[in-house]
Amino acid sequence: MVLVSGSGTNLQALLDASGDPAYGARVVAVGADRDGIEGLARAERHGVPVFTLRVADRSDRTAWDAALTTRVASYDPDLVVLAGFLKLTGAQFLARFDGRTVNTHPALLPAFPGMQAPADAVAHGVRVSGATLFVVDAGVDTGPIVAQAAVPVHLDDDAATLHERIKTVERTMLVESVGRMVREGWSIEGRKVRIG
Repeated sequence: MVLVSGSGTNLQALLDASGDPAYGARVVAVGADRDGIEGLARAERHGVPVFTLRVADRSDRTAWDAALTTRVASYDPDLVVLAGFLKLTGAQFLARFDGRTVNTHPALLPAFPGMQAPADAVAHGVRVSGATLFVVDAGVDTGPIVAQAAVPVHLDDDAATLHERIKTVERTMLVESVGRMVREGWSIEGRKVRIG
């Protein structure tokens, strides 16, 4: 199960990988928090069921979270991948999919959490940044780390150029890690995620 909010390039990488039976995982559905996005179109072109649940269509965030939890649960996913999903899931969702929801972040967490990670890395003058895949918890970018991939920061980088290089390694890391998690299983012991 994949949740998206935009163009769905990470989703596309997962869809492409799942076309190979040896990958061992498939995208059972794609959900979004907004209509008319390329991520939904990508899923539809692959024949994957899609749905949209907008926060504005619910009485409040708690009601939206309950509806999202119910809809995602209806597909009985082994793993929920937040692939550019720009909404924080709530308590009900986290309780239902505890330890089974992963997200990517364009920095080497715990450094530079939040929405401006590449800009923060450039502004701070770090020489290495990268991408992190982590298990979602109640915090913002604070869950146990599944995988990380490093990316050099060049002196002439701005947030956009750095972010583009991060996205490339992020897709590879996401596809490899999700495939392994589904094929081999995983466990979480404190802050350590063990695959296999």
